[in-house]
Amino acid sequence: MGIEEHLGYNILTTSLEKLVDWGRKSSLWPATFGLACCAIEMICTAANRWDIARFGMEAFRASPRQADVIIIAGTVTKKMMPAIERIYEQMTEPKWVIAMGACACSGGIFDSYAVVQGIDTYLPVDVYVPGCPPRPEGLLYGILKLHEKILQDPFLTKKYRERLALRQEAV
Repeated sequence: MGIEEHLGYNILTTSLEKLVDWGRKSSLWPATFGLACCAIEMICTAANRWDIARFGMEAFRASPRQADVIIIAGTVTKKMMPAIERIYEQMTEPKWVIAMGACACSGGIFDSYAVVQGIDTYLPVDVYVPGCPPRPEGLLYGILKLHEKILQDPFLTKKYRERLALRQEAV
């Protein structure tokens, strides 16, 4: 007689990795960083029609120390980049980045010396949400893809090893 038969449906069993990853996936707190028209779509995602609260992400944080995912929504200029990097460095580990919109992903239509041609040259982007501007459904789909990514890498060991290797190369 196994333990499942003895206890019936009164207990759940899982591994520690799955439990921790489920907790991380279910309690993401985004730092808002809206820079252009994509920010309006990001704000709409929190409204009752799309309701980002069903993913446990309704508490947009103004302080980077309380956030673990940053949504870069809109055109990133090189003048704004030091502030974005500072906010990213102040975020708690583990932390994730969502690039929302064509401008954040690739510079969009702004082929200029003043516009960053893709936020991934400065920050490690986990999920890209294309569009100009992307609809709230696109951001929700990107959040679901981030959830899948969190669940696939137990304790985020692969991501941390890559980041540690990049830091050691820079030194």
